[in-house]
Amino acid sequence: MARSSLYQLVASELRRTIYSGVLGPGDQLPTESELMLAHQVSRNTVRLALGELVNEGLVTRTPRRGTVVRERRPLLMHPQRELQPQPGETREAFAWAVSQEGREPSQEIEVSIVHPAEEIASRLELPDSDLAVVRRRLRFVDGQPYNTNDSYFPLALVSGSEIARPGDIARGANRVLEELGHPQVRVVDDIWARMPTSSEAERLQLQSGTPVLVYVRVGYDEDDVPVRVAISVLPADKHLIRYELESR
Repeated sequence: MARSSLYQLVASELRRTIYSGVLGPGDQLPTESELMLAHQVSRNTVRLALGELVNEGLVTRTPRRGTVVRERRPLLMHPQRELQPQPGETREAFAWAVSQEGREPSQEIEVSIVHPAEEIASRLELPDSDLAVVRRRLRFVDGQPYNTNDSYFPLALVSGSEIARPGDIARGANRVLEELGHPQVRVVDDIWARMPTSSEAERLQLQSGTPVLVYVRVGYDEDDVPVRVAISVLPADKHLIRYELESR
């Protein structure tokens, strides 16, 4: 049997034990020597198999502990619900979604006024000379960094509001836009996958080989004018995005 088939077979068997729950988060996999003996393969074949699982985000390898199953508890996101606040709910969408799973949300926020990059300015339909307010957020779940969210707003639209000031907005910037007379009634989402930049990997404390989803949402008001561009970087092993569509 070809070497590539052998390591894929070993990886498949290990993958099965993880997905079936035989090995749970924090459990150690058998040592390289034990896997060599169990599967009658070479050390290099075992290392190739383990490397595949590392790249998939299923395990992590450390010098002292060996190979350990990673915690896999993705945050379930319903993008279509962002503009449909729950009755009586005063928190912004991310905090509400995390709390619904019995987990603790938190975030770090930086607010600044910038000349937006061409891609942002184009999506906001801003002239070259116009400024934007950007609210950069590093979001945490149970104390662990989970994603980043950078939201851009035309400065002329939000100047003087809470959106342009430092600090958290407990009810969310979307609610402030409504109060300013610009409720978002339509959104356009773009989602693609790539490998993280070095700064993203460091900021989000990503394991080697973990891809990210880039999720861009443009919100439009009742006059079909873009009022917000939100760019989220979501580690692929920590998020599950679910869209629900209805035919009418």
